[in-house]
Amino acid sequence: MTTRAPMTAKGALRLRAELEELKSVKRPAVIHAIAEARAHGDLKENAEYHAAREQQGFIEGRIKQLEGELSHAQVIDVASLNAGSRIVFGAIVELADADNGEEKQYQIVGDLEADIKLGMIAISSPVARALIGKHEGDTVTIDAPAGQREYDIVAVRYEA
Repeated sequence: MTTRAPMTAKGALRLRAELEELKSVKRPAVIHAIAEARAHGDLKENAEYHAAREQQGFIEGRIKQLEGELSHAQVIDVASLNAGSRIVFGAIVELADADNGEEKQYQIVGDLEADIKLGMIAISSPVARALIGKHEGDTVTIDAPAGQREYDIVAVRYEA
């Protein structure tokens, strides 16, 4: 039996938009580029043709990945969760480093939608696993590559 991977509604919407762009914009563009490159003649020495075919492979692979992930996703509406100050999937957590007071903000999301640059961490990550079940005001110890770090949980909120 396949387990259903959790995903926020916002993340599912973003991934569906990416899938739609791949199917309706990028796929037709690369098919056109292949047809144009074929018109130039000998395919063995045609770099444009080979580059377009390679790009087509990447696009088709990403389409298959997104379709598979979205079909197995359990979309969770974060705004409807009523967890209070307890940290669960979808929570936006503000942390303060116990040593220097530096603040960070993360949202706990599904594995496919995680993007550390946007402050979105995967539920399977060590940071998220350490935070799940904790409450606002708690202190949490997180195992980082540079050693253990302590953070104070400043705020927990849920938004759509």
